[in-house]
Amino acid sequence: MTIKRMDNVLIVVEDLDAVIAFFVELGMEPEGRAPHEGSWVDRIIGLEGARQEIAMLRTPDGHGRVELAMFHTPKAIGTEPKDPPVNTLGLRRIMFAVDDIEDVVARLRTHGAELVGEVSRFEDSYLLCYVRGPEGIIVGLAEELG
Repeated sequence: MTIKRMDNVLIVVEDLDAVIAFFVELGMEPEGRAPHEGSWVDRIIGLEGARQEIAMLRTPDGHGRVELAMFHTPKAIGTEPKDPPVNTLGLRRIMFAVDDIEDVVARLRTHGAELVGEVSRFEDSYLLCYVRGPEGIIVGLAEELG
């Protein structure tokens, strides 16, 4: 076997506190937050003089993690357009299974989230939607039916 598991997904952000609050509202649990810098970081990520703050959050079942990084140096580079559509090449969203999609959407709206489209039914299996949260992060939500 080549891999054992998927460990985490990294999202680079500007406002670490706001993005942490968004994911905590979604139901993720903080695991830790710490600065990371030094030659070992530079060697791994291929940037010189990197200073960043990292926060790790995990799903309630303990199997999935989201790593958030806020760079102090070098300054993070933005993309254009700021909120690219979902058909833009590259990583576009993270999907989470939820119990009550309407409740989750309502709670995430208090953190500035907006529906990308609408909540839609897929056959008799799921209610699905995409939500754009802080810094344009797109989160997919799936509520299993029946």
